Amino acid sequence: MQILVQAYGLTRPAIITALGRAKARGVDVEVILDKINKSVRYSGANHLKNHNIPAWIDDSVAIAHNKVMVIDNDSVISGSFYFTRSAQQKKAENVLIISDAPALARLYARNRTWRKSVSHGDN
Repeated sequence: MQILVQAYGLTRPAIITALGRAKARGVDVEVILDKINKSVRYSGANHLKNHNIPAWIDDSVAIAHNKVMVIDNDSVISGSFYFTRSAQQKKAENVLIISDAPALARLYARNRTWRKSVSHGDN
């Protein structure tokens, strides 16, 4: 089992806790974050470290504005929805969950592999 995440912002406690629980169950969880997470005191990168989840910082572009999760090489979650409390409570956002789509998941995973190759490990 695997969860691959690319996120500009990842601060929503419920999402971070869920990723931490998945990691504790033995799921391979990896995250790539935008460089803003290097300078923010309570960034998603800091919270992920508390759950022993590896995070990479994508600082090779002006903004790594991704909001994507690839789950088990089968499902994709994407859209404008930031993985933050503010997005959930204060903003008009959209999220699309596409299940049983291994070909699409492979395309997103390939992009994620490329972004990881130009990113720097934060853990």
